[in-house]
Amino acid sequence: MAQLIEQPSLLTGESWDDYGLVDSGHGRKIERYGPYRFIRPEPQAMWQPRFEDWDAHGEFIPGSDEDGGGRWHYSKQVPEAGWPMIWRDVSFTAQCTPFRHLGFFPDMAPVWDWMRGQLDGKPDAETLNLFGYTGVGSLALSQCGKVTHVDASKKSVAQARENAELAGMADRPVRWLVDDAAKFTAREVRRERRYDGIILDPPKFGRGPKSETWRLEEGLPDLVSDCRQLLDADSRFLFLTVYAVRMSSLALAGLLAEKFADLPGTIEHGDLAVREEGEGGRMLPTAIFARWSNKG
Repeated sequence: MAQLIEQPSLLTGESWDDYGLVDSGHGRKIERYGPYRFIRPEPQAMWQPRFEDWDAHGEFIPGSDEDGGGRWHYSKQVPEAGWPMIWRDVSFTAQCTPFRHLGFFPDMAPVWDWMRGQLDGKPDAETLNLFGYTGVGSLALSQCGKVTHVDASKKSVAQARENAELAGMADRPVRWLVDDAAKFTAREVRRERRYDGIILDPPKFGRGPKSETWRLEEGLPDLVSDCRQLLDADSRFLFLTVYAVRMSSLALAGLLAEKFADLPGTIEHGDLAVREEGEGGRMLPTAIFARWSNKG
């Protein structure tokens, strides 16, 4: 039976050559993405900024609707088609999107390292990346074996393929699929497929390629249940992240504890965070997570 660790954990992303959290405060943050700096809203940055002046190439100004909206305002020239960045051995394109993101989630960097570590010593691993976005996580996993990347957005999957070309990884064993994650997973259960690891990064709300509606609180329990059916006692992990919801990581852990009760291993939960650059850098929380791991 999987052991639930009740004490929450903290996974902290540190800066690297092409990315860093420069400063945060007063409900905003400034980050560097390669040679460019951007300001974005960050409600959890309730403290004072460390620096008085933020010199940025652009700022995302949110709309009045708390569920979304807004636009980028640029004070310096930024390539509309994006620019190359590198994490470890993975190259990809960063780009200002209409949804305030920049084409990848830097707080996932410690998760990519952790997943690689879980698969260490497991030759020819097969992993599944649900809601895979622009594919940086899939490319990180591809050094360990076959990856199935699933996202409902044709544009995101096209960007993922382009990132694979940019990284020189187009020949890696990755299946790039435009599909509804929940429906695909249910079909994989019927096919009696199994995976060594699953990364699950569902949005709060979304639509599939055929206008299927996804609502996190309604769909997540069944999706996790189906994911469990794709794993067995020899599998290594499931990593679940959730953003922008009024929910505790302990709730996610409780869901995993129920669904994974018949498997060995450990269930942990907590926060993802990014540390500001410089001495005494503060940690800015970004998401909650729960994970099941099994090293055998």
